[in-house]
Amino acid sequence: QVQLVESGGGLVQAGGSLRLSCAASGRTFSSYAMGWFRQAPGKEREFVAAIRWSGGSTYYANSVKGRFTISRDNAKNTVYLQMNSLKPEDTAVYYCAAAPVYGHRTPEWYDYWGQGTQVTVSS
Repeated sequence: QVQLVESGGGLVQAGGSLRLSCAASGRTFSSYAMGWFRQAPGKEREFVAAIRWSGGSTYYANSVKGRFTISRDNAKNTVYLQMNSLKPEDTAVYYCAAAPVYGHRTPEWYDYWGQGTQVTVSS
């Protein structure tokens, strides 16, 4: 079992930055691939970024590539999403999730989810 709790969301102006954190509990955190997803009102949940259990490989949605960076610290049981050059279209609830297998962009591959943290980017 893995419990996930996101933090770090808030209101920021376009062009600004935020860093989201996802704290995990459970002894098996380091064995899971981790992902970030987001969901805007009236839209489906969409993939943002993922990182292998070792942290040695990452990939991103095209919409955030070059602006967002996913990282993890297995010693702290935490995964991060550094978001730079934020745009109003980045406004959404952001979720972290854990998957037993790395390399998937769709929610059904992820077994555990946090409750989400709101990110609002004003123009």
